[in-house]
Amino acid sequence: MSAEATNPATPGPVVPTAARRKARPRIDLRRLGRAALLGNAARGKLPDAIGHVAEAHRAHYPDADLEPLRRAYVLAESSHRGQMRKSGEPYITHPLAVTLILAELGAETTTLTASLLHDTVEDTDVTLDQVREQFGEEVRYLVDGVTKLEKVDYGAAAEPETFRKMLVATGSDVRVMSIKLADRLHNMRTLGVMRPEKQERIAKVTRDVLIPLAERLGVQALKTELEDLVFAILHPEEYTRTRDLIAENAARADDPLAEISDEVRGVLREADIPAEVLIRPRHFVSVHRVSRKRGELRGADFGRLLVLVNEDADCYAVLGELHTCLTPVVSEFKDFIAVPKFNLYQSLHTAVARADGQVAEVLIRTHQMHKVAEAGVVALGNPYAPAADAAVSDAPADGERADPTRPGWLSRLLDWQKAAPDTDTFWSTLREDLAQDREITVFRPDGGTLGLPEGATCVDAAYAQYGEDAHACIGARVNGRLATLSTVLKDGDTVQLLMGQDPASEPSREWLEHAHTPAARIAIQRWLATHPDSAEEPHAPVTVPTRPVPEPQAVTPRTASAVVVDRPDATVRLAGCCTPVPPDEVTGFAVRGGVVTVHRVACASVAHMKGTGRPETVVSWGDSTACRVTLVAESFGRPHLLADLTEAMAQEGAEIVSATVEPPTQQRVRHTYTVELPDAAHLPALMRAMRNVAGVYDVDRAQHQ
Repeated sequence: MSAEATNPATPGPVVPTAARRKARPRIDLRRLGRAALLGNAARGKLPDAIGHVAEAHRAHYPDADLEPLRRAYVLAESSHRGQMRKSGEPYITHPLAVTLILAELGAETTTLTASLLHDTVEDTDVTLDQVREQFGEEVRYLVDGVTKLEKVDYGAAAEPETFRKMLVATGSDVRVMSIKLADRLHNMRTLGVMRPEKQERIAKVTRDVLIPLAERLGVQALKTELEDLVFAILHPEEYTRTRDLIAENAARADDPLAEISDEVRGVLREADIPAEVLIRPRHFVSVHRVSRKRGELRGADFGRLLVLVNEDADCYAVLGELHTCLTPVVSEFKDFIAVPKFNLYQSLHTAVARADGQVAEVLIRTHQMHKVAEAGVVALGNPYAPAADAAVSDAPADGERADPTRPGWLSRLLDWQKAAPDTDTFWSTLREDLAQDREITVFRPDGGTLGLPEGATCVDAAYAQYGEDAHACIGARVNGRLATLSTVLKDGDTVQLLMGQDPASEPSREWLEHAHTPAARIAIQRWLATHPDSAEEPHAPVTVPTRPVPEPQAVTPRTASAVVVDRPDATVRLAGCCTPVPPDEVTGFAVRGGVVTVHRVACASVAHMKGTGRPETVVSWGDSTACRVTLVAESFGRPHLLADLTEAMAQEGAEIVSATVEPPTQQRVRHTYTVELPDAAHLPALMRAMRNVAGVYDVDRAQHQ
């Protein structure tokens, strides 16, 4: 129950307000409590108690209909009348404060209406049916969703299943979580006089689950203030030291950031680029992190510059001017406009250096990008409104951000939570996923993107793109080069996943060692649980006898007769290191016993023998076109691959002399075949046929060193 919150006037840890944005003065909740009881609530007249909410709402939606807010306030005030918070204030001050937080973030009218009513069904006699009758199904759904979340902090045994329900509700409508986050923020602001152990417990839940959720939903304004509040409770000594550092810097006579911001304004004015340049002080946790990373802090470390422009193109124009006229720190550049973060965040990041070595970080974005950066999904308005917001309509339809109510991370979470076999697995996997504090974006060949946690592999990419169909994945190409499924991906990589055609394809047990995402791990575990005797890898070479393997230097008479040597009575042998065949360009070298070995000109042995001064012997191909050649095929392991490969070779007229399959390594298998062909001209067709077998990614001539 939200009434656990206490008197905001009671001494407690002092946490800075969001000075980085233009916030209204903190509302006096005691005054609001009195206004709630005494204010005019006549039909058609807006009660004085929600005047501040209406003002904040109209700042974002000038034409908003305030009648639903009036009616919601009247119902909430009358329902909560007589209920008091622990501070002695009327309980109505809590939903009012939560609604104000959301209104300042730019939440639309329906969200604010549900926010005013969010505790009525749990704490009063109001029913969901009454909410539906008076405010419609949409508001009823939001109120019901928030009501189901109220027990989330109480009772460790109930937490996993409660959170599972919470995320299902959130996935259906992210506005449910928006209200929950604002509710938690207000309660954290007023946590001061609770018992220390209770403060600590609530702070830990906030840190472990709600702050990561705020990050993933892009609601940075709530996330940063929650971080500071938690920091003050869980790490009071470090919080105090950080506060002192900030106070010392504020007392400095000089301000490097102010000087750099003036310089930036001058550069942009000269370039005739309309822009607003602001200084954004770092919040407490950010200052603490920077101090741990850099040691002693300098003036420019206590904030960042924010440049706001009107159009996307202006962002890059600003970047060009700053990098031309100031000294850029190139390693700090990141483009989150071309490649937005998983939580809708867009901005250009760069840094410029002063002559004294101080470095100022610079964020460049449009006003709309800034709104989304601060408020995340809250800033998207009503996701079900007929006319989509411009920022939404411009979002790339790549399966990750096409639906503004389902950011990419949330869509994936909803998919794997359904597949989790039990609540405990869901809970442990959720905690692991939330612990990933950074995501990367990788590109698909079709231009789409995949959002993955840092450290994700090709296995994770496969399940992110194909779901359980990824069981048939046989390999990947990363940035155009073949890679194992265990390859760790980096931000900006291009990943092409190679899928097998065999319906019997199955995942390998070793994939679990390389899977970092919940979707991948749960899908593999489910498959292995239902196929306990499958997915076993062979551990020894597989040798297919056909006929005795000849000595390495031996050749059949018909192959040797294909070579003409400019040396009487010489015995010819084709080198086993490069197995030359017509029409390869060849050369020869005399060895002991009057034997001439024939090599391909490109063979590494040729360069070695030339380097030792050994003379070459002129050789050429004769009339015979028959040949023996050794081919090496690289493939991904799958059932029936060997049978399919040898069948393809037989259809091309190749007679297999010997074949050896080495033990698989990370799902990759190496095959070596020695074959005879009646005509060397058939060799390219044979190699093409082998490459066309599902699972085979490369075939080449043997190149022994």
